[in-house]
Amino acid sequence: MFEEFKEEVTVNKLADKVNDLLVRFEEIKEQNDRLRQEVVTLKAQNEAKNIQIQKLEEDLVNKSMESDDIFSKIEEVLKR
Repeated sequence: MFEEFKEEVTVNKLADKVNDLLVRFEEIKEQNDRLRQEVVTLKAQNEAKNIQIQKLEEDLVNKSMESDDIFSKIEEVLKR
C-alpha cells in the first residue's frame, strides 16, 4: 500500500512538472511570436529610415552641385 501511494505521489509530481513545462512552453511560444512581430516591424522601420537617408544624401549631392554652380558663376562675374 505504501508503494502504491509513493508511486501515485511520484506520478502526480511528474504530471505537475509536465503541466508546468507546457505552460512555460506556451508562454515562450507567445513571447517568440511577439518578438518575431517586433523584428518585422523594426525591419520595416529600418528600411524606411534607409530610404529617408538615401533621399537626404541625394538632396545633399544636388545642393552641393548647385552651390558649386553658383560659386562658378560668381567667379566668372568677379573675373570680368
